[in-house]
Amino acid sequence: MKRVTVFSFILLLLSSPLTNANNTRNMTITPALPGNPVTSVDSADRNNNFYDNTPSFPLPGGSIMIEGEIENPGTIDFKNLVKRTVIVKETLLNSDGTNSFIGAYRYDGYSLFDILCERIIKKKNAEEFRPIIDLYIEIENAKGEKVVLTWGEIYYPNNLHNILIATDVARIVPSKTKDLWPLPNERKLVVVTDLITERNISDPVKITVKSWAKNIPVNRDISPLYSDNFIIRSGDKTLEKISDLPKKTQLETIHTIFYGKGRGIHSTQPFTGMYLKDLLAKHIPFESHNLKTGLLIGIGFDGYRAVYSFSEVMNRNDQSEVMLVPCKEEKDGGSYRLLPAGDFFSDRAVKALSAIDFENIIPAR
Repeated sequence: MKRVTVFSFILLLLSSPLTNANNTRNMTITPALPGNPVTSVDSADRNNNFYDNTPSFPLPGGSIMIEGEIENPGTIDFKNLVKRTVIVKETLLNSDGTNSFIGAYRYDGYSLFDILCERIIKKKNAEEFRPIIDLYIEIENAKGEKVVLTWGEIYYPNNLHNILIATDVARIVPSKTKDLWPLPNERKLVVVTDLITERNISDPVKITVKSWAKNIPVNRDISPLYSDNFIIRSGDKTLEKISDLPKKTQLETIHTIFYGKGRGIHSTQPFTGMYLKDLLAKHIPFESHNLKTGLLIGIGFDGYRAVYSFSEVMNRNDQSEVMLVPCKEEKDGGSYRLLPAGDFFSDRAVKALSAIDFENIIPAR
């Protein structure tokens, strides 16, 4: 009979059912198996990786269909994709507007960047507007719940691969309190940059690629391109018309390399403006419904447009905010522009802003 070493005994303890003293859910630990991420557990915290100190657990899930405005729909084949790792602090809204911390986790899985990479876009509105910056995706789970993500969130960030279909999870346990956060029991969508993680829905089964459907005339011959003001609009209702920034506006300056996907370098000058979320907060409620399925569309005077999710504008945890920049002195492209500070490319920086439209893909009940 093999002798039971101290190390083996520790692993045996880790493979036993554990219950968080602060949570009533039972959580079963998966035993270590060859090739299982559990075998890489550094329970003694010997190395400098804080995120490998606890076992990881597989999250079961079925097939996921990709359809919509693409030439090659079909189910996701995970076996040829690279498994990636992210770390997340999950928090959900309460019905009274407060929030509750759920837990801190390491998730392993497959990024939407990789999942959608070989899908060939076939935009319905390509004749009207060819750029891909008005694309978004709907993700639906087995319960019929939906969330939206924009193409820009997936393919334009400075930091890529931060949106996963997670297939494995591990707790990030505080070294002093030893809190054992409740574990999910299904495959799930994980959006790393969300502060309130309402979009992290379980058991996704379908991804639908769409372009923003509203018909906005495009006129590339306007010269000089200038808009004295812009409106904030929800459906057909104008919520506010902006000619000048509100008094006592908190201005912020960001330093960025302004680089386009097509024309390359534009400038290395800083931009000064306000956080767009501060302007919109009084008009659009910060609630679960809007965080999950709300869209914001910046529209230029020439019909150029870019789609943002409500969450990427109003609910970031990385301080890479979408800016509203006054540029009244610019004769071509003034007097306001949107600037997504977290984007690598400048393509979603709408100039000569004429409108910001809000819409929710699922009407409120």
